[in-house]
Amino acid sequence: MGGALLHLLPEAAEQIPGIGAFVLAIIGFSVFLAIEKFLHWHHCHSGKCEQHSLSYLILIGDGFHNFIDGLILAASFLTSFELGITTFFAVALHEIPQEIGDFGVLVYGGFSKMKALLFNFASALTVIIGGLVGYFIMGNIGWLAVSLIPFTAGSFMYIAASGLIPEIKKETSWKKSVAALGAFAIGISLMYLFKLVFS
Repeated sequence: MGGALLHLLPEAAEQIPGIGAFVLAIIGFSVFLAIEKFLHWHHCHSGKCEQHSLSYLILIGDGFHNFIDGLILAASFLTSFELGITTFFAVALHEIPQEIGDFGVLVYGGFSKMKALLFNFASALTVIIGGLVGYFIMGNIGWLAVSLIPFTAGSFMYIAASGLIPEIKKETSWKKSVAALGAFAIGISLMYLFKLVFS
């Protein structure tokens, strides 16, 4: 939620006129709703759902996000080496805690630790694809990077609203509930802090 509402959507709203960014965010939200319904039917229609569809949504959403990071890194290095280095460290500081969180969600969703690590790593490789695409054809696909930002924000909001927050609501232990709410607040606070530092 912090990444979507504090980073991605504000950035998209600055670059896309009118309500375009918010429409693309709704489209992203809706597409991920459709993807989850398909994954749930595909994996769980037999009544045995070993791996929660949320895990796959995390991988897809993070893949989009990492692809965008690759485009941003390419654009930064093409502008100047100094800006590229600065952007690299900003992206790294943002990604490290997010990838750790994604790993936890994948394990919770039914992945073994090794499978979660491998799939999370594979999802992270889309940053290289984004970087190569951005480097070679950035002049022709700038609109793509801008459009994917609010789309990804919508996907993150769907994942948080449909998968992560309901899990917090299910918790009956008050100690675990307080810990979960505290982690949620810390996560939002860190996203806000990154916004202040790197904006």
